[in-house]
Amino acid sequence: MTEVVLATGNLHKAKEIKAILNGLNLRFLTLQDFPNLPETIEDGKTFKENAVKKAKEIARLTGKIALADDSGIEVEALNNAPGVYSARFAGEKAADSANNKKLIGLLKGIPLSKRKARFVCVIAIAEPAGRNYTVEGELKGVIALRPAGKKGFGYDPLLIVPRYKKTVAQLSSEVKNRISHRAKALRKAKGILKQL
Repeated sequence: MTEVVLATGNLHKAKEIKAILNGLNLRFLTLQDFPNLPETIEDGKTFKENAVKKAKEIARLTGKIALADDSGIEVEALNNAPGVYSARFAGEKAADSANNKKLIGLLKGIPLSKRKARFVCVIAIAEPAGRNYTVEGELKGVIALRPAGKKGFGYDPLLIVPRYKKTVAQLSSEVKNRISHRAKALRKAKGILKQL
């Protein structure tokens, strides 16, 4: 069975990816299966640059197909910030709650109608031989006035999905795994993985 390394240390993300890619005849490993690998420095200016760098580095170091994702939130009123800095918006190794608090603070006084945002996810798949592929997904919404919901992670408690009138953190995992930016990108990635 072909092994694919999920190039993430985020267990929530790994679980979500495995759930969406369920049904493929692949064995998924995570970075926890390779504890001695050096950390990839995400210094790209775009989600795509970061995802490709991670996937290529992990494929080279493990000799296996690697799947990496880089994702985050872009807020129109903040000139698409935090963008690639989403995970460390409130500082290196910042907790989700600190990132959410900073985002809410920056949008203080801005009405819901001006709080448009989108989650973006770029998935990169790299083969040890050197070929790589990228796909993208997005989920548009509005930043809530305050966090709501206990499910999910990251900025999920802040992004209201207009169709459901709920934040991503209030949606069931079934709904989230159907409509999320990561789900959309992974469905495209599924087609690529079937061919490898």
